Amino acid sequence: MTEVKQLPNRPEVATDMQWDLTKIFEDDQAFQVSFEKVTKKIGDLEKYRGTLNQGAAALYQALKSIETITGEVEVLYVYSHLKNDQDTLNATYQSMNGQATRLISEYGQAVSWFEPELLTLSDEQIADYIKELPELELYQHFFAGVTKSRPHTLSEKEEAILAGAGEIFGAASQTFEMLDSGDLIFPVVKNDQGEEVQLSHGVYSQLLESSDRAVRQAAFEGLYSVYQQFENTFATILSNHVKSTNFRAKVRNYPSARAAALSGNDLPETIYDTLIQSVHKHLPLFHDYLAVRKELLGLEELTMYDLHTPILGEASLAYNYQEAKAVTLKALAPMGEDYLSIIEKAFDEGWIDVVENKGKRSGAYSSGCYDTEPYILMNWHDSLDQLYTLVHELGHSVHSYYTRHNQPAVYGDYSIFLAEIASTTNENLLTEYLLATETDPKVRAYILNRYLDGFKGTVYRQTQFAEFEHFLYEQDAQGVPLTSDVLKKEYGELNARYYGDVVVESQEIAVEWARIPHFYYNYYVYQYATGFAAASTLAARIVAKEEGALDAYLNYLKAGSSDYPLAVIGQAGVDMTKEDYLTESFEVFAKRLAEFKQTVKTIK
Repeated sequence: MTEVKQLPNRPEVATDMQWDLTKIFEDDQAFQVSFEKVTKKIGDLEKYRGTLNQGAAALYQALKSIETITGEVEVLYVYSHLKNDQDTLNATYQSMNGQATRLISEYGQAVSWFEPELLTLSDEQIADYIKELPELELYQHFFAGVTKSRPHTLSEKEEAILAGAGEIFGAASQTFEMLDSGDLIFPVVKNDQGEEVQLSHGVYSQLLESSDRAVRQAAFEGLYSVYQQFENTFATILSNHVKSTNFRAKVRNYPSARAAALSGNDLPETIYDTLIQSVHKHLPLFHDYLAVRKELLGLEELTMYDLHTPILGEASLAYNYQEAKAVTLKALAPMGEDYLSIIEKAFDEGWIDVVENKGKRSGAYSSGCYDTEPYILMNWHDSLDQLYTLVHELGHSVHSYYTRHNQPAVYGDYSIFLAEIASTTNENLLTEYLLATETDPKVRAYILNRYLDGFKGTVYRQTQFAEFEHFLYEQDAQGVPLTSDVLKKEYGELNARYYGDVVVESQEIAVEWARIPHFYYNYYVYQYATGFAAASTLAARIVAKEEGALDAYLNYLKAGSSDYPLAVIGQAGVDMTKEDYLTESFEVFAKRLAEFKQTVKTIK
């Protein structure tokens, strides 16, 4: 019998394939020493409470003390969670991560008074403090970010009531999670090998990529039969979530839940509307792509369960880690020498934990804080997808590196609205490089199709979700009950509009809203679409070597949160209040779709 290859235990992993966490703490004992010191420091923060009205020096002292301890708490958490993620079976690191998590909670409570107390100072008083003490000028944007919430901050008693009701407001989301992930029992279906398998969310995703259409259909109809069975329950849960979100926006004096959600990043609501309008305008382009998929799959009818199966099978392209490093440096060369020098640091200085081992957390991410390296977790296996994942996570890490080396700690992070732009720009640069160097038509077609599917799933699909989400809040605000019939009618019509006549309408898809967790995130999904579109535009400009494009992009990476997100991305040359960046991204999609059509004709 062939010996089954086993995953290595953590100590068996070569050190050059592990991240180097000794840069954070020399060893676990050093972590414990720091933990004890920081725990005591947190208790000392209480002495600053009630002092912010005692002058500029008192405010500055409180700020610096909080800033220092924030950094120390973050370092403890980063070390503990990275140690835990590298081997979740290690009881020592489980305990360490639990310690750090509790410390964050204690710290949050210890500084919870700061922003409410800062809001008791008038804008004039803060301005006088800044004049009195020049060191406070650095914090001017930070102060503005806090004080702009003044019109939406209630009395201390009212704030306490809302805070106390936090679990109640979160009940709908928790109920959805429990029902969707725990209590639903999906039917048994057959996989590609004819074996009977229990449907689950993960198994469903796998079966929907099957080349056997009967397998895809059985999985699709089986999954949705369960959601149809509980559609009234899901409608009630979702309705309660929408009601609570609208209520909180109203009591905080926002004109709408959307205005409240976007205010955190100081974004105008026109960004949301412009995205939807632009996507509507370019739906014929999407329908053209769907028609190509239908033709290449050889189907008389294209259904919703035909949209995830690979058109051309798996790529014949695969890279080991050393090869991937070389390709990464070549693909990202348009970013310039300084950018590449940071990539080389990542490879050479122990930022990346590369291979899978027993107990290691699955997936991939970029993590870290202001006072650590921007570490990357991978679970490498030789493939094209892993190369894309590596380039994606490096985009996050270089963004973090530039921010932390060009901004003070108070502005040493960036918003979610901006985060995915850096990582997806890197993916686009990799796509450009592969298309410029690969000559095999099937490989080129696979790369093009990968991009087209990514655009489909991120720009078109997430915008559809965003449009439906806005419908939910508008209907509730107008007093319309969000029954399952109302939701199914709207979602079914919206889905038909987005997918057009190319895709056969299905009764099941009208209840898809019931299984989308993002509808409980409160105006979140639009950021996937805007970020992907912006990245497509930026990468195209950089590759074309447009004058000033690279310098502008690097300025965006260095800006952190020193300004509001729209101004920061504006430094990269993208005005997200206008449609231009979206139009440019659709032009990229159209160009690659045309090339895809031409390329598949040459494949025998």
